[in-house]
Amino acid sequence: MMKADLIIKSNAVFTGLKDEPESLAVAVKDNKIVAVDTKEKIAAYEGEQTKVIDAGDKLVMPGFHDAHLHIMLGSLFSHYCVSLTEAKSAEEAAVKVREYADGKPENQWVIGTGWDHTTWVKKEFPDRYMLDQELADRPVLLLHAEGHYGWVNSKALEIAGITSETSNPEYGVIYKDEKGEPTGILIETAIALAADFAYDFPKEQQRDMVSQFLEHAARLGVTSVNDLYASRAHEKLEAYSVYKEFEDKGELSCRFHLYPPLNGQIEEAKKLRERYASDKLRTAGLKQFIDGVVTGYTAYMLDPYLDKPETRGETAYTKEQLERWVVEADKEGFQIRFHTIGDGAVRLGLDLYEKAQEVNGQRDARHALEHIEVIAPEDVPRFKALGVMPSIQPYHMALMPRESHTTRVGEEKQAYIYPNATLLRSGAEVSYSSDYPIVPLEPMIEIYHAVTRKDFTLNDTWNEQERVTLAEALKAYTAGSAYSVFRENELGTIEEGKLADLVVLDRNLFDVPADEILKTEVEVTLMDGEIVWEKTPAVALK
Repeated sequence: MMKADLIIKSNAVFTGLKDEPESLAVAVKDNKIVAVDTKEKIAAYEGEQTKVIDAGDKLVMPGFHDAHLHIMLGSLFSHYCVSLTEAKSAEEAAVKVREYADGKPENQWVIGTGWDHTTWVKKEFPDRYMLDQELADRPVLLLHAEGHYGWVNSKALEIAGITSETSNPEYGVIYKDEKGEPTGILIETAIALAADFAYDFPKEQQRDMVSQFLEHAARLGVTSVNDLYASRAHEKLEAYSVYKEFEDKGELSCRFHLYPPLNGQIEEAKKLRERYASDKLRTAGLKQFIDGVVTGYTAYMLDPYLDKPETRGETAYTKEQLERWVVEADKEGFQIRFHTIGDGAVRLGLDLYEKAQEVNGQRDARHALEHIEVIAPEDVPRFKALGVMPSIQPYHMALMPRESHTTRVGEEKQAYIYPNATLLRSGAEVSYSSDYPIVPLEPMIEIYHAVTRKDFTLNDTWNEQERVTLAEALKAYTAGSAYSVFRENELGTIEEGKLADLVVLDRNLFDVPADEILKTEVEVTLMDGEIVWEKTPAVALK
C-alpha cells in the first residue's frame, strides 16, 4: 500500500461533510489527501518516513478560505502604519501620529489607519490643522476604520496639489470649509489624490509586504484568499507581478484568487485571466463598487437617511454604465463581485445580474454581492433564484457602535441590518471573509460574532435571530468560500482527492464555550501538503 508523507489523527476531525467532528485520521501524499478513515485503517498508510501528528482532542479542519480581503492594503496597514484604533479623540490621534513619525524618520510619508470619529466625544470629522500642530513638515495620510475616507495634513494636500480650486473627482469629495479651503478630509475616490503619492513603494518593499502577509496568514490557518480590488483610492497598491515572483520561486504558502476591477477594460481583464491561471495564483473574477458606507452617507439606500433626509446615498457609477460592464463581463464568462452595503445597492446589484441573465442566458456564474449591511426582505429569496452568492463578514456588525446604522435607517429596517442566518438559510450559497484590513485577518473573530451576534461591547447581542451554528459558520469559511471560486472539488472539505490544505487548532471548538473561540489559536497549518506554520513543532510532530 502507498505510504503517506503525513498522517494527522484526532478525536475531532471536522470534514465539513457533517455538522459535528468525528474521530478520524487523514493521510496526505504529496499535495493531496489520499485517504480519510478511522485511525485503525489509516495506520496502514504509515511508513518509516511518514510524519504523524496526533492532535488528541484538538480540532482538525479544512484551511480557512477568506473570500474577501485586500492583501497589499492589509499588509500596509498591519506592518507599515500607525494604528489609531485606540485613539479617543482627534487630538490623541494626532499625537500618536507624531510619536510614530519620530520613530520612523526614514519614511517619507506617514501613513495610519483605524481612526473613527463616530466613537469620539466630538463626533465630527477632524481637520488638517490638528495634524499640522503635531507634524507639519512631513505628509500624513490617515485612513478611517472603514477605509472609505482619509484625513491628511497640509503638507499632503500640498504634495497632492489639492487647493481651493481643485474640483471633486468622480464619486469623491474634497471637504472644504466655509471659505472654500480643503479641510483635510478626502471622501472615497478623493483619497487617491494623496494615496497615489503615499503608496509609491519600491519593489523591495512590495516583496516584503507580500512576505509579511503570507507569514500572517499561515499563522492564522488561512490557506486561501480572494484578493479583491480595493477601490480607485488604492489602485497604486496593485502588485500581481510580485505575487507571480513568489509563485515562480515556490514561496506562495497561500492560494491567491485575484479580482481586478470591473471597469469596461474587458480585454485587459482577459489578459490577466490568461496570465494568472494556476492552482496557487489565478484571476478568479472582477470586482467593483456600487455604493459606499452608511457612516459616510454614501451607502445607496431605498429610502432617505433618517438623520440626513435630503439624501439616499449614491451609486459609484450610473446604472447604465454598470449594466454595460456587467453584461459584457458576464458574456465573457467572468464572475463578478459588487460591494453593496445599502439596500438600494443590494437591489441594484441583483437587478444587474438578472439583466445579464436575460441578455446572455443563464449559467453557473456565481456572481456575488459583498457586505449586504441593509437589505429589503423581499430581496432575500432573489439570491437563490438568481444563483447569486451573499459574501458576508460577520464581524462587521461589531466594528462600530450600533448607532452608526440605527440612527440612519427606519425602525422597520432594524431587523434587517447585517443579515447572516437569513441569507445563509435562504438556500443561497454563502461565503465568509474578513475584509482585512478593515478588520483583523483572524478567522476566530468572524466565527465568534457569527455564532454569538455580540456587538462591539462583547456584552450585548444585536439581532440575535441572525445567529448561526458553529458548523454553519465553519462551512461558510471553508466550503462556501471554495465554492465562491469554483473550487469545491479541490478545496473546502476534508475528502480523498482534495488538495491538502488543513489546520489543527489548539482546542475543539465544538466542546468549549463561545467565549473561548476568541482565545483559540492555530497549532499547525498545512497548505498544498506542506507544513507552513507550526506553533510548537516538537510537540506537534511525533
